[in-house]
Amino acid sequence: MHRPRVWRAVRALSRAAPLSAASGPDLSGIYPPIATPFTAGEDVDYGRLEENLQKYAQIPFKGLVVQGSNGEYPYLSDEERVEVVRVVRLNLPKNKLLMAGSGCESTRATVQLTQKMASAGADCVLVVTPCFYKGKMDNAALVHHFTQVADQSPVPVVLYSVPANTGLELPLEAVVTLAQHPNIVGLKDSGGDITRMGLIVHKTSTQKFQVLAGSAGFLMAAYCVGAVGGVCALANVLGPQVCELHRLCVSGRWDEARALQQRLIEPNAAVTRGLGVPGLKTAMQWFGFHGGSCRSPLRPLTEAQTQQLRKDFTLNGWM
Repeated sequence: MHRPRVWRAVRALSRAAPLSAASGPDLSGIYPPIATPFTAGEDVDYGRLEENLQKYAQIPFKGLVVQGSNGEYPYLSDEERVEVVRVVRLNLPKNKLLMAGSGCESTRATVQLTQKMASAGADCVLVVTPCFYKGKMDNAALVHHFTQVADQSPVPVVLYSVPANTGLELPLEAVVTLAQHPNIVGLKDSGGDITRMGLIVHKTSTQKFQVLAGSAGFLMAAYCVGAVGGVCALANVLGPQVCELHRLCVSGRWDEARALQQRLIEPNAAVTRGLGVPGLKTAMQWFGFHGGSCRSPLRPLTEAQTQQLRKDFTLNGWM
């Protein structure tokens, strides 16, 4: 059984990313939104998690996103979510940034979990849009929610728009307004609308606001319109390759970047909107990481789905 760590040991660790008094952490780079390994009994498998972290430490990631969508956070208790962040912080190199998902449905719960994530060692928090009452989540409601969270957060806040999961896109007007808050430093945009992403970069350019692409499938396009990095599920599987795409883009080697980007599109689609977390965890196993089963009600892939997943990787030269 995993042994709980003491809080003060985590707080003693130095923060991962260099801070600027004006703009907070530099978010530029690639982050895998790490998966949560489970035992056969669906308990969090902290031993397997630590083994994955040791392997990720060898890849030039800027940091890790912990308890994002690919971490199955809706199926974990608050206590489990915080403990996973504590374990990651204890095993993560000090120069790597830890971005922890702390979004909940209510503002009160989000503030409380955000504060716990900061105490557990998070350098910044990733806050998803509340969505259960999506019909009432208009611009005013969302600006109020994120402002309250940012006002009370001990660490910088990154907004998270993932309409495929929430059915709700964070409005551009809300993003532009929230970008003026001194404790809101960026946006992870998983919607894939490059026009919108470019407009956000343009309209927040005076705020030192940073935009992260939420998928490896449109990573190169996002760099073209001013994104600074990506939170990419595929980086859990093809981490060095996604980091190489980042390097090619920021160095202006667009022909090479385009060739690599094209080979990542189908595998990325398979482990995101196609087959989701079960697909991601299956692919992780093939590439030497611990993926394993998901927590119910997510189900394993069928044989046909597994064959299609393998085909998507094989035809693009990754297997």
